[in-house]
Amino acid sequence: MPPGDKLIHGVAVKTLKVIPDERGRLMEILRNDEPIFERFGQVYVTTARPEVVKAWHHHKLQADHWVCLQGKALVALYDAREKSPTRGQVNEFWMTPEEPFLLKIPAGVYHGFKGKDPQGETMIMNVPTLPYRHASPDEYRHDPYDPAIAFDWRR
Repeated sequence: MPPGDKLIHGVAVKTLKVIPDERGRLMEILRNDEPIFERFGQVYVTTARPEVVKAWHHHKLQADHWVCLQGKALVALYDAREKSPTRGQVNEFWMTPEEPFLLKIPAGVYHGFKGKDPQGETMIMNVPTLPYRHASPDEYRHDPYDPAIAFDWRR
């Protein structure tokens, strides 16, 4: 996200610190004693092949916490919440393991990503605030190319 852009209401970004040593690297992602943390639901990873779009979807109950572990992701958020002060706003982020950050996506904000690593899969780790309910998922999908959302995945 370019400096100076206004974040969608409730979105938060936490820069992550990589601690290298002769054995490898360590990176703390999310702790329960920091303000960005709400609660723990589960941890999972999702991948996208080069130029594949996984969007749009939103949740009514849960917030997501994304980190890019592999590849390069073009991430977009769209605020469709009726009473939000940033309703209609779009945020764009480039996520990579080389410049790691945690992206908190609040409930009600449409989100998705496009794999942009020409060498292979892009991998996003998510720490949602609620576990996935297979019988009744809190996941609502929307057409990634809907012109009502001012974001073009084709670029």
